[in-house]
Amino acid sequence: MSAEPIWRPRGRLLWLEPLLVWLVGALTFVAVPLSLGEIGLSWDALNHHIYLGWVAESPRFDRDFAAASYQSYQYPYLYWPVYKLALMGASGAVAGAVLALLQSLAIPPVWIIARWCNPGPGVSDICFRVASVTLAFLGGLTLSLLDSTSNDLIAATPYVWAVAFALLAMDAQLPERATIFLLLSGIAAGVAVAFKLSNGPLTLVLPFLWGIGQANVQRAVYNVASAGAALICSFIIVYAPWGMQLWREFGNPIYPFHDDFFELLRFLVRGES
Repeated sequence: MSAEPIWRPRGRLLWLEPLLVWLVGALTFVAVPLSLGEIGLSWDALNHHIYLGWVAESPRFDRDFAAASYQSYQYPYLYWPVYKLALMGASGAVAGAVLALLQSLAIPPVWIIARWCNPGPGVSDICFRVASVTLAFLGGLTLSLLDSTSNDLIAATPYVWAVAFALLAMDAQLPERATIFLLLSGIAAGVAVAFKLSNGPLTLVLPFLWGIGQANVQRAVYNVASAGAALICSFIIVYAPWGMQLWREFGNPIYPFHDDFFELLRFLVRGES
């Protein structure tokens, strides 16, 4: 008896699967704040979410010092949407819907990972992928982010894309296409670290994905070096607007972390101890 699936989606229907998964997921995300009619203002929101959005639009180094403790010096631009929506007088439901749409950008890479694990075209395979994506976002922590001003899911989204692109590179038939996916993986990882420095340790996993399954060591080293260079470049480009401000003000682009490390650099560049 044949083990082939009874039905195989073909043509446009196969390409519609990720679009439909994202659409249903995005609508589900948006339904949470719309059904509640509001989003919650956590202690973090009162402490630094709104303040950092304010800083993103108008730096306040000459007016405040540690206004929200050391959280005042986090990368502020992810907090700007919340601040701007509040300034415009948007209702909690509208603000929540906008943030939910931004958070839904994490859905497509999760589907890509699920499809890499089970690429089959049968109905059971599709159900497996849909169930995988659903379970990925059913954790209590993830659900708690959908009705609050937290941007943790948004900050993590580029990293999930980095993993998805790394898996796509493994399956690429042409070396040129694999290189493109590897570079995209590195770029996404660099963006994730720029968004939130605590994503940095997570990127230590990526070189294994970039180098695994290669025919020879030379190719594996090339892949890791290429993607790693893309990571560094994208981090510098995305983080530079904020890092330069911290450097000019404190002589430390990641202030207040590792200030002793930058003491020698400040002395060499600025003549300060």
